[in-house]
Amino acid sequence: MKKLYLLLTLLGIALPYGAFLPWILNHGLDIPLLFEQALANPISIFAWLDVVVSALALIAFIMVESKRAQVRYSWLAIMGTLTVGVSCGLPLFLYLRERALPDRQEFF
Repeated sequence: MKKLYLLLTLLGIALPYGAFLPWILNHGLDIPLLFEQALANPISIFAWLDVVVSALALIAFIMVESKRAQVRYSWLAIMGTLTVGVSCGLPLFLYLRERALPDRQEFF
């Protein structure tokens, strides 16, 4: 599972930034335009609210579970969540957690 989580972390970085970087190249770091386009209609607001709640839940989970399972470097998963998103933070934390747990037979 460690390899799968690491692969998903890389995809969770590459795919969102693959969509975001072309926008940055076209518009620069125009924060008002970013918010205007991100909140352009009810479905985009729905998606953003879903992501924000998911990110808050993930950060709470990381903070609690990292203490319980003694996960080192869990702050990296929090930073990944805040800078990239849940698509990076969740698989990164699961990877770090797998490393911290006693060795078990791998499925992947």
